[in-house]
Amino acid sequence: MVSVQRWAENGCTLLQLLLLVSFSQTEQPFCRQIGDLDTPQLSKKGDIILGGIFSFHSSWKNRENTFTQKPLPLECISLNFREFQFAQSMLFAIEEINNSTELLPGISLGYNIYDTCGSIARSVKVALALTNDNSNMSSTSETLCSRAAQVQAIMGETSSSPSTAIATVIGPFNIPLISHFATCACLSDKTKYPSFLRTVPSDYYQSRALAHLVKHFGWTWVGAIRTNDDYGNNGMATFTETAEQLGICLEYSVSFFRTDPLDKIQKIIEIMKSSTSKVIVAFLSHMDMDVLIHELSLHNLTGHQWIGSESWIFDSQIAAMDKNHILDGAIGLSIPKAQVSGLREFMFNVEPLNSSNSELFTEFWEALFSCKFKESKSAEFLSKCTGHEDLTVVENSFTDMSLMPIFNNVYKGVYAVAHSLHEILSCNKTCKNNVQLDPSMILQHLKKIYFKTKEGDEVYFNENGDPAAIYEIINWQPREHSMVDFVTVGLYDATLPADKKLTLTNKTLIWAQNSIKVPVSVCSEMCPPGTRKVLQKGKPVCCHDCVKCAEGEISNTTDSVTCVRCPLETWSNEERDACIKKEAVFLSYGEVMGALLTAASLFGTCLTAIVAIIFFRYRKTPLVRANNSELSFLLLFSLTLCFLCSLTFIGEPSEWSCMLRHTAFGITFVLCLSCVLGKTIVVLMAFKATLPGRNVMKWFGPTQQRLSVLTFTVIQVIICILWLTISPPFPFRNFKEIKDKIILECSLGSAVGFWSVLGYIGLLAVLCFTLAFLARKLPDNFNEAKFITFSMLIFCAVWITFIPAYVSSPGKLSVAVEIFAILASTFGLLICIFIPKCYVMILKPEKNTKKNMMGKGQSNLF
Repeated sequence: MVSVQRWAENGCTLLQLLLLVSFSQTEQPFCRQIGDLDTPQLSKKGDIILGGIFSFHSSWKNRENTFTQKPLPLECISLNFREFQFAQSMLFAIEEINNSTELLPGISLGYNIYDTCGSIARSVKVALALTNDNSNMSSTSETLCSRAAQVQAIMGETSSSPSTAIATVIGPFNIPLISHFATCACLSDKTKYPSFLRTVPSDYYQSRALAHLVKHFGWTWVGAIRTNDDYGNNGMATFTETAEQLGICLEYSVSFFRTDPLDKIQKIIEIMKSSTSKVIVAFLSHMDMDVLIHELSLHNLTGHQWIGSESWIFDSQIAAMDKNHILDGAIGLSIPKAQVSGLREFMFNVEPLNSSNSELFTEFWEALFSCKFKESKSAEFLSKCTGHEDLTVVENSFTDMSLMPIFNNVYKGVYAVAHSLHEILSCNKTCKNNVQLDPSMILQHLKKIYFKTKEGDEVYFNENGDPAAIYEIINWQPREHSMVDFVTVGLYDATLPADKKLTLTNKTLIWAQNSIKVPVSVCSEMCPPGTRKVLQKGKPVCCHDCVKCAEGEISNTTDSVTCVRCPLETWSNEERDACIKKEAVFLSYGEVMGALLTAASLFGTCLTAIVAIIFFRYRKTPLVRANNSELSFLLLFSLTLCFLCSLTFIGEPSEWSCMLRHTAFGITFVLCLSCVLGKTIVVLMAFKATLPGRNVMKWFGPTQQRLSVLTFTVIQVIICILWLTISPPFPFRNFKEIKDKIILECSLGSAVGFWSVLGYIGLLAVLCFTLAFLARKLPDNFNEAKFITFSMLIFCAVWITFIPAYVSSPGKLSVAVEIFAILASTFGLLICIFIPKCYVMILKPEKNTKKNMMGKGQSNLF
């Protein structure tokens, strides 16, 4: 019951609260300004108002919010004279247009310019103030809440990060935002930033240009430092991507922002000190470069080659701060030099600043001349301002005209809006006043605009709202009195073909520490020809070892990734940088082995001839007649051919020599063995004929002996003819046996043919050996069978050992083995069969009688 009562009480209270809210809502206006009003720092009335957003102050005082009361407005500090120059450029363009009779005649342009104090949040706030009319009025009607924008276009911001924030907010309203120095490539995305335009090239091109510049000078091992904002992060990301494609490696890539704690910057400097790369790519805003150069000066970190982005590379104030010459020899990209006539004189006329905002002017004047209008304790060491100080005698960032290219960008942006308005209002001598202006209409005309300034500069925007990307390549060249000249040494034009985009003049470049020699910054030295790169484990691709190419491979370029194998007929030289023709080797007469074998062959031929002469001289003696003189002379002739056929194996193989050497060898050896076989059979027949009742010699007389020799030889001839017909031997270039040489040899053609020839020779040799072995115990005076046995034993031993030696011998050694086998077996036959007989005929003539041959003398002839 208690709970039900409590629920009823709570329900009544909630109902009363809802009714109270409902009645209060009906009394509230439909739309109203929330928050404090922001008044522009500089303003001027006109028929058409343009907005301007600049950071007259670069920072603000930090306050701790208590969250118990409304936060106080930002208290801006640190005047930024550069931004005053940009604002003056905008005012100059507006004044020039208002005084023109050709552009927007009869129409006056006004402006509302806000200071953002370097705060992105404030940038968005003042952008909304420019979008609305910034009046403290409210309405219960929706009509007043949907009125037209206060400004038709906004000029600014200088940096990329605030520009992205502003473009995101005003993009849905199609209010053009034209930046003079926001270069982040991200701003080219029209899906996110549909109303953003700029008169400065996108970092999409600058980052790639920097990578190609680094590659041009052969630097493959670099360090990178960037601003930790949209400008630095996006720019460095594009640079890194392009650098990797070009084979450039980053040893380190660090970021910081000017408001970061000092210890973070100290850590970055320690990284730079310990690095091995000698080139540093700095994608920094000029304010971050101010902070960095101050810290680098304390550490005196010299000796590095700096590559700079357009934000600081042509900034004379950065050069003036570099007292320790840390940045001497720096090279980088800058916006092309420009000149706007009359702007310098207008810049020194600060009357518009004074008339618009006396408070801002007072702060500006005091900072410019280091004086004070009102005396105070904090200003006791400062002189008193009179208001009549001379600007022409002051040297500071406000009077410095080195940023004229950026001033020109502001100038072109204002003129782009004016030309669009000129077209929309159909201006001729006068402009139509009844046209309802709409920022979206101006935006569409801006995208299609094309005109030339009075200096002849072309102004237009591509489909991404960007101008043509053209950069000058600037080199910091020190001169006397610690001054630096920004010397243009080249050009990068992104509109040209890839191979013509980067061009360098013949001007002498000055590098770090005033060197005229291009510094070297590589992780590993270039690999010379004859070597290839092998990546070091766990390190970037730019770190490698140089490994000499293997035998038979070359590399004829520096930094070759692979070695190329030489063609089959060539081989690598000692340096492995060229392929040279392989040496053709064969058993020649000129080399020692060839000469010795030739001498042995000729010696054997001469020895055989001497034996033949001796036999011919003693042909009628019993010893010659008893040993079948006809077969003996035929055997000597065949032995001579055997000695001579070995010469066909020496010399460069040709088609005819290849066919001749094997067939001549096969036929002559068969002829030789046929004769030996005939002599062996004769010995056996002669022994059988001495037995009573036997007359076997009639079956193996001279005719049968000739026929047997002829038959055995013809068989070998037929084998050779078949071999030469089916698959003859041919010259062959052997590339496999010796890697760096070509072995010229004879290929067998048909292995079956070769081994058939050799097998037939072996068959006859075995048959001879068998018959001679059977006749070894004949009476002593018929002991020629013993010598035939010995000769066949030598013959068979030689050719049995020849087979494995021939198969296993490489190249020309196999030819030498074959020649050696031919000579050894031939010498064995000659010496064993004929030398003993010559010994008897010459030295023991008394034994060369018929009586001895018939066995009636001494029992042993030899």
